[in-house]
Amino acid sequence: MPIVNIDMWAGRPAEVKDKLIQNVTKTVCDTVGCPPEAVIVVIRDIPKENWGQNGVQASKS
Repeated sequence: MPIVNIDMWAGRPAEVKDKLIQNVTKTVCDTVGCPPEAVIVVIRDIPKENWGQNGVQASKS
């Protein structure tokens, strides 16, 4: 059973997450040859103040 974890900044609408889950599921199924019901996609919304890149808090860039 493939499990895909996606970490991204919080704030995207449910419709975008739904489309992401659909596309990731299809890609995993096409690549590994499993049925869609075997794929789990987990999206973790991370607030920008809890994310840093290049030494800078994302909420400050």
